[in-house]
Amino acid sequence: MDAVSTPRIKICCIASVEEARAAIRAGASALGLVSSMPSGPGVISESLIAEIAAAVPPPIATFLLTCGQDAGDIISQQRRCRTNTVQLCDRLTSGSYADLRGAMPGVSLVQVIHVTSEESLEEALSVAPHVDALLLDSGNQSLLVKELGGTGRVHDWSVSRRIREQVRIPIFLAGGLRPENVREAIQQVGPFGLDLCSGVRTAGRLDEEKLGRFFARI
Repeated sequence: MDAVSTPRIKICCIASVEEARAAIRAGASALGLVSSMPSGPGVISESLIAEIAAAVPPPIATFLLTCGQDAGDIISQQRRCRTNTVQLCDRLTSGSYADLRGAMPGVSLVQVIHVTSEESLEEALSVAPHVDALLLDSGNQSLLVKELGGTGRVHDWSVSRRIREQVRIPIFLAGGLRPENVREAIQQVGPFGLDLCSGVRTAGRLDEEKLGRFFARI
C-alpha cells in the first residue's frame, strides 16, 4: 500500500470518558480501549469500555484491544463492549477470521503483528487478506508472560516499511513513538496511522500538552 503523508492518530489506553473527549479534541481519529491483558498498561473493565464506546461519536473508531485467541470468546467480548473495531493483540488459534466476520458484521478487524524478525513479514502477508488493517507493535508473544503491547519500545522500522510496501491494507505503527521520533517514523515507514500510548502520558494519565506537541510535530 502507498505511504500516507499525514497519518491518522489512534490514542491507546483510554481510561475514561474524559480522556476520550480530550483525545478527540486534540485530533485523534481512533481510541484504544484495553481489556484484560497478561501484561502492560491501560487495562480497564469491560463495563467501562462499553461506557466509553457509547459516549464516542460515530466518526471516531473505538478499538477493543483483546488478548483472546478463540473466535467465540472474542465475539462474546465485543458484544459486551460494543466497540466498532476489534484489535486482536495475539494470534487467533481457535476459530477463524471468517467466523469473526460472520458474527460481527460492520465491525472492523485489526490484527497486531509484533515485529521481532523477518518472520514478522511472512506473518503479516499471510494475515493481511483476512483483516481490515494491521497494527505493527513491539511486543513479544514468546515470553513466559506475554507482551502484547504498551512496551514503549521501538522495533525495526525497516521491517515495518517492507510490510507496508507489500500489503494492500492500512498499516498502523506502534511502539515507542514520541514527539522526538515521530517525524522519522513517518518518513521511514509511511504508515496509514500512528498508535500512541506512553509518549502522550505523564504518570499514566493522558497529558494534553504532550498530545499537542505530538500533533504539532505531525
